[in-house]
Amino acid sequence: MKTVLCITILCAAACFARAQEGTKAPAQPAATSGSPIAGVAEAQDVRAASAQLEPKSGSKVTGIVAFAKVGDEVRVVAYIQNLTPGKHGFHIHEKGDCSAPDAASAGAHFNPTQQHHGGPMTAEHHAGDLGNIEADASGNAQLNWKGKLSLSGKDSIIGKSVVVHEKEDDLKTDPSGNSGARVGCGVINTAPFAAPAAMPTAAPSASAAPTAH
Repeated sequence: MKTVLCITILCAAACFARAQEGTKAPAQPAATSGSPIAGVAEAQDVRAASAQLEPKSGSKVTGIVAFAKVGDEVRVVAYIQNLTPGKHGFHIHEKGDCSAPDAASAGAHFNPTQQHHGGPMTAEHHAGDLGNIEADASGNAQLNWKGKLSLSGKDSIIGKSVVVHEKEDDLKTDPSGNSGARVGCGVINTAPFAAPAAMPTAAPSASAAPTAH
Protein backbone atom coordinates (compact mmCIF):
# COMPACT_ATOMS: atom_id res chain seq x y z
CA MET A 1 0.00 0.00 0.00
CA LYS A 2 2.79 2.45 0.88
CA THR A 3 4.52 1.65 -2.43
CA VAL A 4 1.31 2.34 -4.38
CA LEU A 5 0.79 5.60 -2.48
CA CYS A 6 4.37 6.69 -3.12
CA ILE A 7 4.03 6.00 -6.86
CA THR A 8 0.68 7.81 -6.99
CA ILE A 9 2.05 10.96 -5.34
CA LEU A 10 5.22 10.99 -7.44
CA CYS A 11 3.11 10.60 -10.56
CA ALA A 12 0.84 13.42 -9.42
CA ALA A 13 3.72 15.83 -8.88
CA ALA A 14 5.40 14.84 -12.10
CA CYS A 15 2.16 15.11 -14.05
CA PHE A 16 1.69 18.71 -12.89
CA ALA A 17 5.20 19.57 -14.04
CA ARG A 18 4.90 17.75 -17.36
CA ALA A 19 1.59 19.43 -18.15
CA GLN A 20 3.01 22.91 -17.56
CA GLU A 21 6.36 22.44 -19.25
CA GLY A 22 5.17 20.27 -22.14
CA THR A 23 8.54 18.57 -22.57
CA LYS A 24 9.88 15.19 -21.61
CA ALA A 25 12.69 15.35 -19.04
CA PRO A 26 15.20 12.52 -18.57
CA ALA A 27 14.71 10.21 -15.60
CA GLN A 28 16.97 10.75 -12.63
CA PRO A 29 18.45 7.78 -10.74
CA ALA A 30 17.07 7.30 -7.24
CA ALA A 31 19.66 8.06 -4.58
CA THR A 32 20.63 5.43 -2.05
CA SER A 33 21.57 5.88 1.58
CA GLY A 34 25.08 7.24 1.93
CA SER A 35 25.35 8.41 -1.69
CA PRO A 36 26.56 11.95 -2.48
CA ILE A 37 23.07 13.12 -3.43
CA ALA A 38 23.74 16.77 -2.66
CA GLY A 39 26.65 16.71 -5.09
CA VAL A 40 24.47 15.10 -7.74
CA ALA A 41 21.94 17.90 -7.35
CA GLU A 42 24.59 20.57 -7.93
CA ALA A 43 25.95 18.81 -11.01
CA GLN A 44 22.64 17.87 -12.70
CA ASP A 45 19.33 19.44 -13.58
CA VAL A 46 17.22 17.42 -11.17
CA ARG A 47 13.52 17.35 -12.07
CA ALA A 48 11.93 15.35 -9.23
CA ALA A 49 12.59 14.17 -5.70
CA SER A 50 10.82 12.48 -2.81
CA ALA A 51 11.06 11.86 0.93
CA GLN A 52 9.57 8.96 2.88
CA LEU A 53 8.57 10.15 6.36
CA GLU A 54 9.26 7.96 9.38
CA PRO A 55 7.93 8.41 12.92
CA LYS A 56 9.97 10.36 15.47
CA SER A 57 9.65 11.50 19.10
CA GLY A 58 7.43 8.56 19.96
CA SER A 59 4.85 9.31 17.25
CA LYS A 60 3.34 7.00 14.62
CA VAL A 61 3.61 9.54 11.82
CA THR A 62 4.33 8.23 8.33
CA GLY A 63 3.92 9.65 4.85
CA ILE A 64 5.41 10.57 1.52
CA VAL A 65 6.42 13.98 0.16
CA ALA A 66 7.14 14.45 -3.55
CA PHE A 67 8.77 17.37 -5.34
CA ALA A 68 8.61 18.16 -9.07
CA LYS A 69 10.06 21.09 -10.99
CA VAL A 70 7.43 23.27 -12.69
CA GLY A 71 9.04 26.08 -14.65
CA ASP A 72 10.96 28.23 -12.17
CA GLU A 73 9.13 26.75 -9.18
CA VAL A 74 8.72 23.39 -7.47
CA ARG A 75 5.43 21.67 -6.77
CA VAL A 76 5.20 19.84 -3.44
CA VAL A 77 2.64 17.04 -3.09
CA ALA A 78 2.33 15.15 0.18
CA TYR A 79 0.20 12.71 2.12
CA ILE A 80 0.89 12.29 5.85
CA GLN A 81 -0.84 9.95 8.31
CA ASN A 82 -1.23 9.53 12.08
CA LEU A 83 -0.91 13.17 13.04
CA THR A 84 -2.98 14.74 15.79
CA PRO A 85 -5.86 16.77 14.29
CA GLY A 86 -4.96 20.38 13.52
CA LYS A 87 -2.03 22.32 12.11
CA HIS A 88 1.59 21.18 12.16
CA GLY A 89 4.79 22.98 11.21
CA PHE A 90 6.12 21.60 7.92
CA HIS A 91 9.74 22.42 7.08
CA ILE A 92 12.84 21.47 5.13
CA HIS A 93 15.87 21.03 7.41
CA GLU A 94 19.53 21.49 6.58
CA LYS A 95 20.79 17.91 7.03
CA GLY A 96 19.68 14.71 5.35
CA ASP A 97 19.93 12.72 8.57
CA CYS A 98 16.85 11.37 10.34
CA SER A 99 18.73 8.84 12.47
CA ALA A 100 18.11 10.43 15.88
CA PRO A 101 14.96 9.30 17.75
CA ASP A 102 13.85 12.94 17.99
CA ALA A 103 15.14 13.89 14.51
CA ALA A 104 17.59 16.39 16.04
CA SER A 105 20.12 14.94 13.59
CA ALA A 106 18.29 16.79 10.78
CA GLY A 107 19.74 20.06 12.09
CA ALA A 108 18.14 23.48 11.82
CA HIS A 109 15.87 24.79 9.09
CA PHE A 110 17.42 24.96 5.63
CA ASN A 111 18.40 28.64 5.51
CA PRO A 112 21.20 29.28 2.98
CA THR A 113 20.48 33.03 2.85
CA GLN A 114 20.50 33.50 6.64
CA GLN A 115 16.99 34.92 6.98
CA HIS A 116 14.69 35.07 10.01
CA HIS A 117 11.97 32.45 10.38
CA GLY A 118 8.63 33.14 8.73
CA GLY A 119 6.01 31.63 6.45
CA PRO A 120 6.37 30.76 2.75
CA MET A 121 4.66 34.04 1.75
CA THR A 122 6.23 36.43 4.29
CA ALA A 123 8.83 38.93 3.11
CA GLU A 124 11.55 37.23 5.15
CA HIS A 125 11.72 33.49 5.75
CA HIS A 126 14.01 30.48 5.64
CA ALA A 127 14.17 28.64 2.32
CA GLY A 128 12.86 25.63 4.24
CA ASP A 129 9.84 27.43 5.76
CA LEU A 130 6.84 25.73 4.18
CA GLY A 131 4.31 26.90 6.77
CA ASN A 132 1.77 24.46 8.19
CA ILE A 133 0.03 21.33 7.02
CA GLU A 134 -3.38 20.61 8.56
CA ALA A 135 -4.55 17.16 9.62
CA ASP A 136 -8.22 16.19 9.66
CA ALA A 137 -10.05 14.43 12.49
CA SER A 138 -8.56 11.11 11.38
CA GLY A 139 -5.00 12.45 11.50
CA ASN A 140 -4.51 12.58 7.73
CA ALA A 141 -3.00 15.62 6.01
CA GLN A 142 -2.71 16.33 2.30
CA LEU A 143 -0.71 18.99 0.53
CA ASN A 144 -0.57 20.37 -3.00
CA TRP A 145 1.55 23.52 -3.10
CA LYS A 146 3.87 25.28 -5.53
CA GLY A 147 6.58 27.79 -4.67
CA LYS A 148 10.21 28.84 -4.80
CA LEU A 149 12.49 25.89 -4.03
CA SER A 150 15.55 24.53 -5.83
CA LEU A 151 16.17 20.92 -6.87
CA SER A 152 19.52 21.79 -8.46
CA GLY A 153 22.45 24.09 -7.79
CA LYS A 154 24.05 25.33 -4.60
CA ASP A 155 20.72 25.90 -2.82
CA SER A 156 19.23 22.54 -3.77
CA ILE A 157 17.01 20.76 -1.23
CA ILE A 158 18.31 17.38 -2.42
CA GLY A 159 20.12 15.68 0.45
CA LYS A 160 18.23 17.74 3.02
CA SER A 161 15.24 16.46 5.03
CA VAL A 162 11.53 17.11 5.45
CA VAL A 163 10.33 17.44 9.05
CA VAL A 164 6.78 17.58 10.40
CA HIS A 165 6.35 19.12 13.84
CA GLU A 166 4.11 18.40 16.80
CA LYS A 167 2.43 21.84 16.87
CA GLU A 168 1.37 24.71 14.64
CA ASP A 169 4.09 27.01 13.32
CA ASP A 170 3.37 30.63 14.34
CA LEU A 171 5.25 31.75 11.19
CA LYS A 172 7.34 34.35 13.02
CA THR A 173 9.33 33.05 16.01
CA ASP A 174 12.94 31.93 15.48
CA PRO A 175 14.09 29.31 14.99
CA SER A 176 11.03 27.16 14.17
CA GLY A 177 7.86 29.03 15.02
CA ASN A 178 7.30 27.38 18.41
CA SER A 179 6.18 24.27 16.57
CA GLY A 180 7.37 21.78 19.15
CA ALA A 181 8.86 18.32 18.77
CA ARG A 182 9.77 16.75 15.44
CA VAL A 183 7.26 13.94 14.93
CA GLY A 184 8.14 12.89 11.37
CA CYS A 185 11.31 13.04 9.27
CA GLY A 186 12.40 11.92 5.81
CA VAL A 187 15.52 12.46 3.68
CA ILE A 188 14.96 14.10 0.27
CA ASN A 189 16.38 11.95 -2.53
CA THR A 190 16.26 12.32 -6.30
CA ALA A 191 13.45 10.36 -7.94
CA PRO A 192 12.58 9.16 -11.45
CA PHE A 193 10.61 11.74 -13.43
CA ALA A 194 7.78 9.85 -15.11
CA ALA A 195 4.11 10.64 -15.44
CA PRO A 196 0.98 8.88 -16.71
CA ALA A 197 -1.17 10.35 -19.45
CA ALA A 198 -3.66 11.72 -16.90
CA MET A 199 -3.75 12.72 -13.24
CA PRO A 200 -4.32 9.64 -11.03
CA THR A 201 -7.77 9.72 -9.44
CA ALA A 202 -6.23 8.94 -6.01
CA ALA A 203 -3.91 11.94 -6.06
CA PRO A 204 -4.00 14.20 -2.95
CA SER A 205 -6.11 17.34 -3.18
CA ALA A 206 -5.05 20.90 -2.41
CA SER A 207 -7.17 21.07 0.72
CA ALA A 208 -4.22 21.40 3.09
CA ALA A 209 -1.82 23.77 1.37
CA PRO A 210 0.49 25.66 3.75
CA THR A 211 -1.70 28.10 5.62
CA ALA A 212 0.63 31.03 4.97
CA HIS A 213 0.04 30.75 1.23
